[in-house]
Amino acid sequence: MVVPELRPWRAARPQVLRIANAVRPRLARAVTAAKPGVARLTKAVRPGLAHLPGPRALRTWQYTAGAATAGLALAAGVVTVAGPWDANGQRTAERDRAAALERSGGADHGALGTSARGPRPAPSAPAVLTGLGGTTGTVSTKKAPPGRKALADVLGPLLDASALGGGHAAAVVDVSTGKQLYGTAADQAFTPASTTKIATAVAALSALGPDHRLTTRAALEPDTKELVLVGGGDPTLTAHPKAESWASLRTLAADTAAALKKRGIDKITLSYDTTLFSGPALHPIGVNDNLAPVSALTADEGRTDASTSGPATRVSDPAADVARKFADYLKQAGIKATPPGPSKATNRAQTLATVSSPPLSALVERMLTNSDNDIAEALARQTALASGRAGSFDGGAKAIATQLTKLGLPMSGAAFHDGSGLNRDDRLTANLLTALLVKAADPARPGLRPVLTGLPVAGFTGTLTDRYTDGAAGVVRAKTGTLTGVNTLAGTVVDQDGHLLAFAFLASDTTDPQEAQTALDKTATALADCGCR
Repeated sequence: MVVPELRPWRAARPQVLRIANAVRPRLARAVTAAKPGVARLTKAVRPGLAHLPGPRALRTWQYTAGAATAGLALAAGVVTVAGPWDANGQRTAERDRAAALERSGGADHGALGTSARGPRPAPSAPAVLTGLGGTTGTVSTKKAPPGRKALADVLGPLLDASALGGGHAAAVVDVSTGKQLYGTAADQAFTPASTTKIATAVAALSALGPDHRLTTRAALEPDTKELVLVGGGDPTLTAHPKAESWASLRTLAADTAAALKKRGIDKITLSYDTTLFSGPALHPIGVNDNLAPVSALTADEGRTDASTSGPATRVSDPAADVARKFADYLKQAGIKATPPGPSKATNRAQTLATVSSPPLSALVERMLTNSDNDIAEALARQTALASGRAGSFDGGAKAIATQLTKLGLPMSGAAFHDGSGLNRDDRLTANLLTALLVKAADPARPGLRPVLTGLPVAGFTGTLTDRYTDGAAGVVRAKTGTLTGVNTLAGTVVDQDGHLLAFAFLASDTTDPQEAQTALDKTATALADCGCR
């Protein structure tokens, strides 16, 4: 008898075949892994099968139903043994890797280390990590158990590499105990470059909290019909058509236009207010593709292209640029505006519409992952305002130092002049950088955790995307730092014994930035590979 092929099956057959071909290799691996479990399952159900009616008593539909049930049971057993799977049927690790690869990278590090090839899959970390506050053995850098090297013997020669210039400092700390495992010149202050952003992140989160949001608003002066675009210091405000999770200037304009029309207003005088921040807008380094003039009102960091991170030519007046775009969006919505100029909203101004940034935790993560200087300088000013200081370079620097002192961190030798680390007069010690990371891991301070989760992942995200592709990819998480003659690296790593370690390496007077970067990466990789005591 020929059974006719059902019409829905004919339509779906190509897709089903593609799916079958795609999952066949994984299913084969899953079946191999599931064999012991399936054997146990078969042994368990065999007694029940003995009580089933004989073959003659069963009809065709019963055979079909029984076979389907058994097949589903077997499939469930295989999936259970081979898991874990998330709700979408995709392995969690695969999902995380796919998400990581979509992240962009690079900010003030130029084109160093760029490569066309993609990162290799990260090796698995040890199966069990020692919990924070858990019991761990102390680590000696001078005496090692039989068959193991002392940490000093592993790191010392790597840090003495000629590529690391005339001077360097280093520290390694066990995060769970706070005990320093290795140190050389760890209390000596060096130019930290972008590792300064770790300090900025801790200070901002401490002063403002991880849930704090930055708001941009449009306010109407009731008597003059002047509309004032008031900057709230949000460095992530965007004018791009797809704002994703960031505050949208287009949305603000559309909501403002709707509110004006409700009041019967179709023409306004447009102004913009940047008075939240004060002091010089231009960083001491001058006009630079790594940082726009710092303003309380800016969109897309004043970039003149469609980029979202890394160096780019910037506009000279971010606030005026935002106001012009805002006027264009109002015009598209049926509201005519005069050419915008600077002003200050009065206390009588009525807020018509607002847009807010994601929580501060997300801003901190973006800042650290992409080494975003614009976010860093904005957060330094926000920290200053929260501390009762002026929202300026000087106010931000003093506020960061004050917040870190309140946290009881080792501040000897530290000096702050900005929030980004672009200022060569900044000074940090390896002791302070590792202490910041340990503080961020403190279970009693969950609000600081974005400092750790925002660190670039070796071989996967941000400024480490194209580094460690032949080393400790996925195991090292660290903030990079690069200025002329300066190379730094500070972050966390899980060693071969499952200990979570915080480290900081700072080198000065380097002559070849690529070689210095490679030397630091080799040192971090050696730390990851080490089970040293």
